[in-house]
Amino acid sequence: MKKLILVAAIAASFVTSFARADEDPPKPDNELTYNAGVVNDYRYRGLTQSRFDPAVQAGADYTNNPTGFYAGTWLSSIKWIKDGVGAGGKGPAEWDLYGGQRGDIGGGFTYDVGGLYYYYPTNNYANVADNANTFELYGQVGYGPGYFKYSQSLTTLFGTVGSKYSQYFDLGANFDAFYGSTLGVHLGRQAVRGDNGQLSYTDWKIGLTKTFDDLAGITLGVAYVGTNLKDGVETTPVSDGAKNVGKGGIVVSLVKTF
Repeated sequence: MKKLILVAAIAASFVTSFARADEDPPKPDNELTYNAGVVNDYRYRGLTQSRFDPAVQAGADYTNNPTGFYAGTWLSSIKWIKDGVGAGGKGPAEWDLYGGQRGDIGGGFTYDVGGLYYYYPTNNYANVADNANTFELYGQVGYGPGYFKYSQSLTTLFGTVGSKYSQYFDLGANFDAFYGSTLGVHLGRQAVRGDNGQLSYTDWKIGLTKTFDDLAGITLGVAYVGTNLKDGVETTPVSDGAKNVGKGGIVVSLVKTF
């Protein structure tokens, strides 16, 4: 499940810069940054991970600028495993571990390849399906403000039985907008292997992000997120009103990087 902070960090690397190269301060060979944030609803690939409730999130990222190698970790509170298992459900957090390589291909093109492990400590999702822990490989090509990213799971996908080698297609772009903000648009397709078309779906997002230097460098994000899932296909527990986990909604995030 790929994460507002992580997605924003990867997408931002492809935003077109209009500053002259010789005006940019030189980057250190090694960079280590930390981030912490809160969202009103943690969405991943269009689906709520927190039952439409707020989530707290934090992470750390290391980058070796001369080589383009990077690695990082990220955590978020979640509720979907407990919802899926029901009484006795365990797994209140998502812990991501990732690493890869990014750089220039030439001709204005960029690349980003790597792996991402979604770890759900103490999860007992295998009581109703398969273990929720998931590993994916991904590759991304960018040009100007646009990018295309492909991900494939090498394990079952978030506990879905028989879903090994599922695929996710991500097409998007990030544009400079008004008052120093960034306009991001995204269209994705989750293809779940072995589901006979019943669990595969399309998701989309359009939103604005802006960093406020006068407010300790906090980044505010506001986006509309939706999917083509129908009521009753993927829902929260009946006790919670059986809400469609992919229904359209507004996601607001506050993130501080330091």
